Amino acid sequence: MDIKQAEFTLSAPMVSMCPKDTKPEYAFIGRSNVGKSSLINMLTNNRRLAKTSSTPGKTLLINHFLINREWYLVDLPGYGYAKRSKKEVDRLDQMIRGYILQRHQLVNVFVLVDIRLEPQKIDLDFIEWLGVSSIPFSIVFTKADKLTPAKARQAVESYRQTLLSTWEELPPMFVTSAEKKEGRDEVLDYIAQVNAELKE
Repeated sequence: MDIKQAEFTLSAPMVSMCPKDTKPEYAFIGRSNVGKSSLINMLTNNRRLAKTSSTPGKTLLINHFLINREWYLVDLPGYGYAKRSKKEVDRLDQMIRGYILQRHQLVNVFVLVDIRLEPQKIDLDFIEWLGVSSIPFSIVFTKADKLTPAKARQAVESYRQTLLSTWEELPPMFVTSAEKKEGRDEVLDYIAQVNAELKE
């Protein structure tokens, strides 16, 4: 897929304030500091589209970006928030879950996972919740440039084995590096394929 146009549409504090059209939506979410904004900017070839920050947990709203006037890329707040009050954590959690469960236009959630880390309980719990809620999702491993290709393959295989202890079927998985633009074509081609299937 060739991204010719990527424009910010709106930031919504709740699902009822999201765009009122029916274009398919692909949401990106992950733990704080997983490299979400960098990945979104890499996918769209626009360094300034999503705000990157050295302070984790900057995304506090549901951010919609219209891509090629055909589909939305949705930047969701991270979970495992850095230095937030319990009240704010609960509000963000409610907003994220409300969007994921109620948004009919949502066709896939890309769950971002730092490839350098052992499988984290917070990620596994979130993935489990998506499965129980029957939400289609994929796993995107970020920061692959920080490992050798052999170590990256080992990390993905370790994750697969962890999931296979509770899952019969595994979701699509993508290995990415915002730094090296690795995995860009694979993720975008997957979105193009799903969009094509939706039109059939």
